[in-house]
Amino acid sequence: MTLDSFFNEFLGEMEDSSRPLLASRLTVLSALGADEIARFRGAWEHTEVRRRRQIARWLVELAEDNVELDFDAVFMAVLKDDDAEVRFTAIQGLWEYEGRDLISSLIDILQQDPDTGVRAQAALALGSFVMKAEFDRLSDSDSKRVERALQAVIEDPEEKVEVRARALESAGARSVPWVRRSIEEAYRDSNHQMRVSAVHAMGRHCDQRWAPILIQELSSDDPEMRYEAANACAFVCGETAVPELISLTEDEDAEVQEAAVSALGEIGGEQAKAALQRLTRHPETRVRDAAASALEQIDFDEDPLGFSFS
Repeated sequence: MTLDSFFNEFLGEMEDSSRPLLASRLTVLSALGADEIARFRGAWEHTEVRRRRQIARWLVELAEDNVELDFDAVFMAVLKDDDAEVRFTAIQGLWEYEGRDLISSLIDILQQDPDTGVRAQAALALGSFVMKAEFDRLSDSDSKRVERALQAVIEDPEEKVEVRARALESAGARSVPWVRRSIEEAYRDSNHQMRVSAVHAMGRHCDQRWAPILIQELSSDDPEMRYEAANACAFVCGETAVPELISLTEDEDAEVQEAAVSALGEIGGEQAKAALQRLTRHPETRVRDAAASALEQIDFDEDPLGFSFS
């Protein structure tokens, strides 16, 4: 059977929900050309929604397990699916896609999609382009388009908080005055989600002005805030946060513990290294594993040419 015949057979199976569909057969959707995508679209329109959701999820999982598989064309093709769950998953699948043709699609979704979760996911996905803009790897016109779209959402009091919060997190990487102002305003907001996202954005902003706030939030009563503060300290606070982060390695919340351990690995230094070495003897396996990974990060940062990957 030729590859084209196999592809056609798969499309027939995809449309017929009475026939079983194996995840392993989805590899035929990797690196599709324009003609194949057109045929895929035609079959997709006649595929039952539960199967479309299943296929989208499977494609994301397959791509994560095998970096050689390329489903970008398929994910781009289903960004406007009638089903919100499929659209959400398609954006997830395009997380590492760097083509500028995705910018317009994400902005359209951010501005027009009827589903809050999908709009929030689009806002998060634009964060990779914000990062590219910050490091001058995006054209000025594209940078401005992305910034304008995120700023409009952040400053729109009628927009859902979830979308505004995710837009702020993405914009945080941009070191421009309006972003700093937005982070400050969000941190003072009465809404908990906006304050948490402001702390997340502080970490992406990588400005030491946020260090006192972040160190203070390491002692927050809210585990979500402690988690975000620990992650942000890794990129903002330097060794001044190490004593507080060491304390958090015994936090009652497992995610906070692991965030603190990871932050110590990012910051490095003798005090952090000694604490991590002690944690390699921790009674819990997940903490020992996290400490070992953090120590590898320190070793790599200290001597990247001498580091050997096991």
